[in-house]
Amino acid sequence: MKFIINSLDLLKEVQKLSGVLSNSNTLPILDNFLFEISKSNLHITASDLETTMTCNISMKANEEGSIAMPAKLLMDTLKTFSNQPLTFLINKDNFNVEINSENGIYKLAGQNASEFPKTPSMNEGKKISINSMSFVNAVNKTLFACGNDELRPVMSGLYCELNAEKISFVGTDAHKLVRHIQTGIKGDVSASFILPKKPLSVLKSIINEDTDLEIEHNETNTLFTIGGTKIICRLIDGKYPNYEAVIPKENPNKLTIKTAELLNSIKRVSIYANKTTHQIRLTIKGSDLQISSEDLDFSNQAEERLTCQYEGADISIGFNSKFIIEMLNNIGSEEICLEMSEPNKAGILLPLDNQDENEDTLMLVMPVMLNS
Repeated sequence: MKFIINSLDLLKEVQKLSGVLSNSNTLPILDNFLFEISKSNLHITASDLETTMTCNISMKANEEGSIAMPAKLLMDTLKTFSNQPLTFLINKDNFNVEINSENGIYKLAGQNASEFPKTPSMNEGKKISINSMSFVNAVNKTLFACGNDELRPVMSGLYCELNAEKISFVGTDAHKLVRHIQTGIKGDVSASFILPKKPLSVLKSIINEDTDLEIEHNETNTLFTIGGTKIICRLIDGKYPNYEAVIPKENPNKLTIKTAELLNSIKRVSIYANKTTHQIRLTIKGSDLQISSEDLDFSNQAEERLTCQYEGADISIGFNSKFIIEMLNNIGSEEICLEMSEPNKAGILLPLDNQDENEDTLMLVMPVMLNS
């Protein structure tokens, strides 16, 4: 079996697929790319059993067939080639592969394609369509808030809740929560499911143009299709916590300030905070915002004062600086509003600009008990 393909075209596709590969595969065959060859198309698949990704390339072949090729060896080889045609010769009897370039011949040992796991089927799947860049924006704003606790797997994924009018993305680890709502989707489906982090990270890394992203899901899997690329992943099983219940509805104390100004100040002050709690204190009186921290174990402390716009009663509230910094880095707004009610209730961060009319973002951070 023989096929000819451009080296850069092939490298571009296998680099996309490499995000799915795992360093600790339970099956040796998963260290390979699956090549499925027809006379005019090449389908390349990578899988870690939980996530499967397939790319499609147009090319010429003399016959149809399939083979599994070692992923790392193939990628390392392709990275060294300039833009040139490569000829692949595949021995169907012993699965050996020979690559012919302008400069030489390279031989590697493939494996039987029949050992590669089958791609899950999408029986009775429901479909919606969303703008690709809007999806990337939603994932960027929410994925960082998802947890890493293996004992609470449902909180390690991104919760998606959709109906005919909107799709909500929610990430939380019980200390912080982000809810991003996107309207203007195409579809008439009501459903909810929990997506794992890995396929979302892979997906957003390959989206670089404004186009439609099709999302198809059933009870166990979700399929993302963009152009000639498909990613199918197994959903996280379980019931997501009632996140709406923890969002305070009445927040009379409202602080408005430039995002960069607040972020830089917290970054500096947090250097002097306790390395275990990362606690900072916000004390607001009128238009005066005082940000302070201390580490009693090492006699370290820092304090800064900023001018802000503020409505409400004087308040002193503590937060974990790491959570606040993460949120300000991802909120995507030049100015934010911090809404609070009491020192022992969650604070709400809202963006005040750079928001698309179809987007609504809310970030929540739980307070920490202040040292007396």
